[in-house]
Amino acid sequence: MTEASEAAQADRTLKARHRAMWALGDYPSVASHVIPELGSVLVQECGVRRGDRVLDIAAGSGNAAIPAALAGADVVASDLTPELLEIGRHLAAVRGTHLEWREADAEALPFADGEFDTVMSCVGIMFAPHHRPAAEEMLRVCRAGGTIGLINWTPQGFVGQLFATMKPYAPPPPPGAQPPPLWGEEEHVHELLGDAVTDVDARRQTVRVEAFAKPTAFREFFKACYGPTIAVYRHVADDPDRVAALDGDLDALAAEHTADGVMEWEYLLLTAHRRG
Repeated sequence: MTEASEAAQADRTLKARHRAMWALGDYPSVASHVIPELGSVLVQECGVRRGDRVLDIAAGSGNAAIPAALAGADVVASDLTPELLEIGRHLAAVRGTHLEWREADAEALPFADGEFDTVMSCVGIMFAPHHRPAAEEMLRVCRAGGTIGLINWTPQGFVGQLFATMKPYAPPPPPGAQPPPLWGEEEHVHELLGDAVTDVDARRQTVRVEAFAKPTAFREFFKACYGPTIAVYRHVADDPDRVAALDGDLDALAAEHTADGVMEWEYLLLTAHRRG
């Protein structure tokens, strides 16, 4: 096997792992019950209008894609995990709107150059393991003058700290894979987008989370519903001491970020225009 074919096989294996991880549990419940407003925030900030051609990358079950369709846009929701797309189809039908659902790798999008007026991702593209190819694909499919819109968890915020807390219990990342919360660092995103964009507006905001009355409620919900957390628990499942330690660390993290039953999860909101 050649070096190139070995690399291709390694990438296919990695993407299969990602696809399986996000199919674990019930991510649509996280999107719809914990952070339901984030998608609408991104759609509004992108200025999506009726008739716009919109791509939502790593759309999951449509947290941003469905609001864009409800705004009258012609929307394609793409994701690596077909199970999430199937749920999204159902949710869109319930809300009385129609959009296209496409299984697609964020690092190799099956769309033409400049095909979309708006290319966006709501806490999605950040989980593509190789950041630069994902950013290049996002830019490639956006037309000149079109809008790029991103919401990504920051490393310093609660979800970024969640990944830092789980890291000692997780298997080592594959060579070349980058930490998802880097997409929440403005400098990192500027480096990825470079001179291909103009009119960059980046600011940190928080989403108010009131879904968990106490820290243990957060932990149990994420153990049951959030693919990355489920995968980490599976990795240490044969070691009861490590499971208990992870339980304690997640409870402590949630307690640190909870006041009167309310959490504030920080994210970076970034919009820009594709340079012509």
